Amino acid sequence: MTMAATLLAAEEGANPLIPHVYELVVGIFAFFVVVLVVGRMLVPRIQKTLAERTDAIEGGIKRAEEAQAEAQALQQQYRDQLAEARHEASRLRESAREQAAQIKAELREEAQAEARRLIEAAHAQIEADRQQAFAQLRTEIGRLSTDLAGRIVGESLEDEVRQRRTVDRFLDELEGSGAQAVR
Repeated sequence: MTMAATLLAAEEGANPLIPHVYELVVGIFAFFVVVLVVGRMLVPRIQKTLAERTDAIEGGIKRAEEAQAEAQALQQQYRDQLAEARHEASRLRESAREQAAQIKAELREEAQAEARRLIEAAHAQIEADRQQAFAQLRTEIGRLSTDLAGRIVGESLEDEVRQRRTVDRFLDELEGSGAQAVR
């Protein structure tokens, strides 16, 4: 059987699964036209678009990695600055504490010096007041003792030199007996 006979037998029996020859020829020609058009025109455009997208995605990834690296560098820089600022604040607090302690010590010394000065001035004033009171008391005792001695002796001790000698001798005896009583 030849091909023509096969075709005739096929037409007579018309098998729907076997296409006609002219349909096969037209289909093959149309397939090659489509493959040529797609292969020559569409595939380069598709590849170009895919390459652009790939570049854009890779560039975006690269830019994102660079941005992430820069962000990490900035974050590390901020951490370093923060650590430095904390260290500086700690140093300033310590310096302030030292200055406060120094000022406190200076103020304490000044207060103690002022207290000593006031105490010394008070002692000096007390000593001056005591000396003045002692001098007044000595004069009063002298006057009273001369009056008393004059009454006892019966003569007047109005002579100034004599009166002074008598008073001094009396006071010396009093001081001597007071010193012995204290011991």
